[in-house]
Amino acid sequence: MPRHLPPLPAVRTIGLLQPMDWLALAWHDMARAGWISFAHGLALTLFGAAILAVAHNRFWLLAGALSGFLVVAPVLATSLYALSRALERGEPANFALVLKTWLNWQGSHVNKWGHDYWCMLQFGALLALAATGWVLTSAALITLLAPVPVLTPLDFLRHVVLARDGWLFELWLALGSFMAAPIFASSVVAMPLLLERRASLRQAVLTSWQAVLVNPLPMAFWAALILGFTLLGLGSLLLGLIAVMPMLGHASWHAYRDLIDASGLPQREPGSSHDDSGVAA
Repeated sequence: MPRHLPPLPAVRTIGLLQPMDWLALAWHDMARAGWISFAHGLALTLFGAAILAVAHNRFWLLAGALSGFLVVAPVLATSLYALSRALERGEPANFALVLKTWLNWQGSHVNKWGHDYWCMLQFGALLALAATGWVLTSAALITLLAPVPVLTPLDFLRHVVLARDGWLFELWLALGSFMAAPIFASSVVAMPLLLERRASLRQAVLTSWQAVLVNPLPMAFWAALILGFTLLGLGSLLLGLIAVMPMLGHASWHAYRDLIDASGLPQREPGSSHDDSGVAA
């Protein structure tokens, strides 16, 4: 007997400028959540600073590491989604909620390949693997094809970005875009869906792809906003990331709420490894 794939949540059609509303709602969430929201941005900024400290004189590694860091950002923002959900429900949005969100997987030992909290860890591991692949690819590309050793940002600018006769920067961008596009399509609403509903990893990824295919222009605009704000944060010696990262995290929750009607799937209550009927998944 052929296996029937579980139905996917319905995807809504949105307007081109709808991502601007997500950013406005994100600032509102940040104001209500207060320091706990900005603490996420500070933590991610310190992590980025650690990458800079380790690879500051190895820009061939730094370029891939910083961009690879952005690949796993949807997972790192999981507790920001939880904060926005709590604010939406009128529940406390505090450190206890953040801690509970990150520790939920410990109570999910029923079916690690099913609909329980482990599927979020699986998705995070896949994104981390993709980020590692890009770091290695970027480093190999720059070290093997650059005309001179690229050790500093100035070397990268001079010998890769502004090289007159070379095509390395174009190849680097094209390859990065080729890898980033499917990752964006797979993750744009996947983590918020997995956080709120008892969906399988396959359902979450396919729903995310469907959201992009149904709304290609708004989602391209959203991707451009994410890239632009992230570059702004990186260009401010990482200090801008303190506000940019929580803003994008909260906005991603509102993107999910506007794009996806997941009411047909049972809710995943924080700290629970059972569905709404109390039956283990």
